[in-house]
Amino acid sequence: MDYMLFIKFFLGLVAIINPVGLLPVFVSLTSHQTDLEREHTNKVANFAVVVILTVTMLVGQHILNMFSISLSAFRIAGGTLICIIAMSMLQGKISEVKRNKEEDRESSGMDSVAVVPLALPLMAGPGAISSVIVYAAEHNGIANMLGMFFTVVLFGLCSWGLFKMAPVIYKLLGVTGINVITRIMGLLMLSLAIEIISQGVKGLFPSLI
Repeated sequence: MDYMLFIKFFLGLVAIINPVGLLPVFVSLTSHQTDLEREHTNKVANFAVVVILTVTMLVGQHILNMFSISLSAFRIAGGTLICIIAMSMLQGKISEVKRNKEEDRESSGMDSVAVVPLALPLMAGPGAISSVIVYAAEHNGIANMLGMFFTVVLFGLCSWGLFKMAPVIYKLLGVTGINVITRIMGLLMLSLAIEIISQGVKGLFPSLI
């Protein structure tokens, strides 16, 4: 079992989902809730993220096969999408690929924000889903799939702990501190996206190598 695979997978999730960068959004979305309601939102959101990413991991390859999409082509498409999100993060913003103005207006009237928009699309968004599909398709052995499942669960627990301390961390880091972390994550995410695209190009055009 390649433990470096799971470490790289975990760090990829951290960079793409960027839970630290989502702290202001979490605080804003739960500002009207009591402490118990905020904790419930935190639990439901992170549980939903684990479920969404696990289901994606299991059925992603079948979806590609259904539409006759090669893994190399999906790498290029997914890598390009991650690039777009990363470029927005480098500016300290949440990409509209994850959430647009219409969804902002709709979510403002929702009683529960745990699943939509917090879990989907802010956390388990297109970038995270694309990354999970690529990893699962490349490493589809039972041992690797189990390892990636436990990695997703570990990420969910870490994200839950981070959101639990959201008000304190938000006050401690401030907007500037969170933006700095978001930009660093965006740079790492952009590097990951370029690597995914290069692998896709190699797969589609082996004669160029």
